[in-house]
Amino acid sequence: MRRRTFLAASAATASAALLPRAAGAQAAANPALAEWTGAYGGIIPFDKVKVEDLAPALEAGMAEELREIDAITRVRSMPTFENTIVALEKAGAAGDRAGTLYGIWGATLNSPAMQAVQKEMEPKLAAPSDKIVQNEARFQRIEAVYQNRDKANLTPEQKRLAWLYWNNGVRAGAKLPPEGKARVAAINTELAGLYTQFNQNLLADEEGYDLFLTEADLDGVPASIRGGMAADAKARGKDGQFVVVNTRSSVDPFLTYARRRDLREKVWRNFVNRGDNGDARDNNAIVKKILKLRVERANLLGYPTHAHWRLEVAMAKTPDAAMALMMQVWPAAIARVKEEVADMQAIADQEGAKITIEPWDYRYYAEKVRIAKYDLDMDEVKPYMQLEKLREGMFWASGQLYGFEYKPVTVPVAHPDIRVWEVTRDGQHVGLWYFDPYARPGKRSGAWMNAYRTQDKLDGGTATIVSNNCNFVKGLAGAPVLISWDDAETLFHEFGHAIHGLNADATYPSLSGTRVARDYVEFPSQLNEHWLSTPEVLNRFALHHETGQPIPAELVEKIKRADTFNQGFDTTEFLASALIDMKLHLAGDADIDPDAFEREELAKLGMPKEIVMRHRTPQFQHVFASDGYSAGYYSYLWADTLTADAAEAFKEAPGGFYDKAVAKRLHDDIMSKGNTVDPADQFRAFRGRDPDTAALMRDRGFPVT
Repeated sequence: MRRRTFLAASAATASAALLPRAAGAQAAANPALAEWTGAYGGIIPFDKVKVEDLAPALEAGMAEELREIDAITRVRSMPTFENTIVALEKAGAAGDRAGTLYGIWGATLNSPAMQAVQKEMEPKLAAPSDKIVQNEARFQRIEAVYQNRDKANLTPEQKRLAWLYWNNGVRAGAKLPPEGKARVAAINTELAGLYTQFNQNLLADEEGYDLFLTEADLDGVPASIRGGMAADAKARGKDGQFVVVNTRSSVDPFLTYARRRDLREKVWRNFVNRGDNGDARDNNAIVKKILKLRVERANLLGYPTHAHWRLEVAMAKTPDAAMALMMQVWPAAIARVKEEVADMQAIADQEGAKITIEPWDYRYYAEKVRIAKYDLDMDEVKPYMQLEKLREGMFWASGQLYGFEYKPVTVPVAHPDIRVWEVTRDGQHVGLWYFDPYARPGKRSGAWMNAYRTQDKLDGGTATIVSNNCNFVKGLAGAPVLISWDDAETLFHEFGHAIHGLNADATYPSLSGTRVARDYVEFPSQLNEHWLSTPEVLNRFALHHETGQPIPAELVEKIKRADTFNQGFDTTEFLASALIDMKLHLAGDADIDPDAFEREELAKLGMPKEIVMRHRTPQFQHVFASDGYSAGYYSYLWADTLTADAAEAFKEAPGGFYDKAVAKRLHDDIMSKGNTVDPADQFRAFRGRDPDTAALMRDRGFPVT
C-alpha cells in the first residue's frame, strides 16, 4: 500500500514460516529493525547495521507487519477512517526501516554477500505484500470506509487516501477468487526473483567489461577526464593505466572526445551490449519470462495488457494517450536527426576521414558540429562545472524559491564518500539530505533520488530524509571534480526530486512527497533543471576551478544559442526506448524474442541507423529490474510536457525564474501537495489551465503544428 520499502513492487502468498513468534526477540537485538533515534527526528544507524543483519530483519519485519494487520482486522467496532486507514498507515514501521536499509545496500553497496541476501530474500519479500493487500477482512474494512467517505465527513485528503487504499487493493487482486489471488501472488514471487537476476547480470556486465588503456590511446581526451580515468584504474589495481568503466558517466565522455575510432567502437559495443552477450549473464530469456508473467497477471486482474493495468493510475490514463504524445514528437525528432547526421558527415568529409557516420561517431562529430555552428566547445565549459560549487548553487536556488537553508552535519553514513546536510526553513528543521556522488564497484549505474523517510503529521510528525546518488568519476585526491554540462543538468534534475520530498506537507505518509503518479513524479525534477542555466546561478557558482572567475557571459550566451542543439539525438534515443517499452507491453501474450522485437519494431518506426535506444531491452533497468517504469518510460516525455509549460510561466513573470509569486504558486499547488490532490488538478491550479503541448515542441526547437 504505502509501502516505502520492501513491500513496494511485489506480492505473493505468505507461508507460516514467515510468522515465527520468536522473531520478536530477534528483532529487539537487530539494529536494522531498531527505531531511528537521536537528533533530527532520528538518524539512520549505518554505523551499527551489517549485511548479515538484513535478511533476519526483513523476515522479522514482515512477520510483525502481518501480526499488526491481523490485529486491525480483528477490531470488533465498525470500520472507521481512524481504526482502519490510519491504523494501516502506522503498521509495518519496523519492516519499513529494514527495507530502507536493504534498498540502500542493494543499490550502493552491492557486494557478493549482499547479492546472496538479495537472491534469498527477493522471492520472500513478495509474500507479505500480497497477503496484506489480498486479505479479505482487511479489504472489507477498507471498502466500508471508502463507501462511507461522504457520510463520515472526511477531509479531501482523507477521501483521497481511502480511495488509494481501496483502488490499490482492487488492482492487486483483492476481489479475485482464491485461485486468482494465489496465481497473482505466485507470479509476483517469480517476478521478484527475475528482477534480482536481471539486475545482478547487468551489474556484472558493467563491472566485467572495463577497458584499460595507456596514455597513447587517449588522443583527444581532455586532461580533466584522463585524471578520473587514471584514478579509476588505480582503484582497480592498475596504477599507471587508464580505464573506461562500462557505465554511462565514463563511456559518454570518451565517445565525445577520443580520436581513436577503433577504441570508440569498442567502448560503444561494450556499453550497448550489456546484458546481451549470449553468455550466462544474458538477460534476453529473463525479459521474455517477465513479459509473459506480466501479461498473465494483467489478464487475471481484468486488463487486456500490462500497459493498460499500469497506466490506469497514471496521468495519461491509457496507453493510447501515451502513444499519441510520443508519436506527435517522433517524426520531428527523427527529421532533426537526419539534419544532424548530414552536418556531421559534412565535417567528416571535410577532414578526409573517409567514413560513414556510425553510432560510435555520433557524440564525437556532434561536438565538432557544436564548435563549428555555435563556436561552443563543451570542453571550454567543463572547467567552470565544479561539482561542489554546483551543489552550492542548487542549495542557493532552492533557498531563493522555497526558503531552504543547508548546514553540514556529522551522522553515520553507509560509505565514506557520503555527506549529509540538515535542511531548515525559518529556523525550523525540515529534513536531512544525503549526497552520494561518486561511482564505485557495487553501486548501480546512473543517478537517482531515494526517500529514506517520508514526511507526515501523524503522532507529532515525521521529518523527511532524502538522498541524491550519482556516479561521477571521483578524480585525483585533492583535485576538484569537474563534470559536463549534461551531468550538471542531471545533478539539478535529481535534486529536484529531493526538494519535492523536502517540500512535502501531507498528513499521511502514503500521500506525501514523491509518492505521485509515475508520469508526474518527473515533472518537479525536470523543472528544476532550468535553474542551472539562470544567470544568478552561473555568475555565482559556475566558477573556474583554477582562477575562481565566473563563466564568461559570452560563453553563457553560446550555451543559450545552442540550447536546442542535438535535440534530434537526445529525443530520438529516449523515445526509441519509451516506444519499445510500450510496444513490448502492448504485445499481449505474443511469444517475444526481445532482440528481434526491438530490431523489427525500430525498423517499422524508421529508427535512424546512427542511433541506438538510450536503454536497450536487455539492460533496461527502469523496465525490467522492477515494475518501476514498466510501460511507463514515456513518463519523462509526459512530465517534460508539463515542465515546458510550467517553465514558460516563470519566463512570462516579471521576476523570471526567481519570481516570488510564481514560486509561491509552485510550492503551494505542486511541490507541497504530494498525492493529496489529483496531479491534473495540481497543474490546473498552478497554470490556470491544462498543459499546452506546444510548449514542449518550442522547448525542443521542433516545429509547432
